[in-house]
Amino acid sequence: MSHRQTNSDNLERFLNLLGVEYRQPGIEALTELVTAFMTRVPFENISKLYYFKRDGLRTLPDTERYLEGIERNNFGGTCYPNNYHLNQLLCHLGYNAALCGAGMADPDVHLVNLVYVEDREFLVDAGYAAPFLKPLPRDLKQDYVVEMGRDRYVLRPQSSDGYSRLDLFRDGELKHGYTVNPTPRTIEHFAHVIEDSFTDSSVFMKSILIVRLYPNRSIVIHNLSVIESEGTDYQIQPLESRDELPAVAEEPFSIPGTIVSEAIAGLGDLGDPWN
Repeated sequence: MSHRQTNSDNLERFLNLLGVEYRQPGIEALTELVTAFMTRVPFENISKLYYFKRDGLRTLPDTERYLEGIERNNFGGTCYPNNYHLNQLLCHLGYNAALCGAGMADPDVHLVNLVYVEDREFLVDAGYAAPFLKPLPRDLKQDYVVEMGRDRYVLRPQSSDGYSRLDLFRDGELKHGYTVNPTPRTIEHFAHVIEDSFTDSSVFMKSILIVRLYPNRSIVIHNLSVIESEGTDYQIQPLESRDELPAVAEEPFSIPGTIVSEAIAGLGDLGDPWN
């Protein structure tokens, strides 16, 4: 797996896309950057399906394709491209940012960032379709909670060996979660997992998930439902058929409907990304 590093031109391009200026690394600057990324770059698997169908892409989009996707089509990505390219940006800006694996049913199937700044360590995860608009502290004495709509995310204090557990509760019931392994990894460590994510049985090759985040609210397309949340309130609007998805994705996600139509054409029974 080979990827071009974020060069100076792409760095400037990336920052312009996020609407932020270069600042010396620090907790405040990191928070500004993470908030900008999370509210500008969606979690979505339309680009994954689209690039796979159009170009046969079975790996991460390189920096040029990734930034072009944001600019032209309001793409983002799933955990691997979003967290990898955010990691490259952080490192290029001078942050001590480590790519790390997180276990779900299997170890290291999820990708996150651990960022060390001002003698503290933070979890930065732009790939969990979650409202993590700020870096999540890892130096916890008690649970750290993030809530949005019907979802409640709980980050636990580190275990004795430095692992961190994050749990997602939906409607009060444990729905999903992962455990962060703090060992720094290279992107090549995830090559096999990324390749496997393009198989027919892989969750994001047989489901639809688009998440747009705003301060204190979110809009989500989850298969054939549109979920709008504000604070801890939410409403769910079911769609009658897949034919509605292209138009729904045009507003408020601004992903071209023609691309959505091409991406989802031929999808079989839809699975639940959180199962």
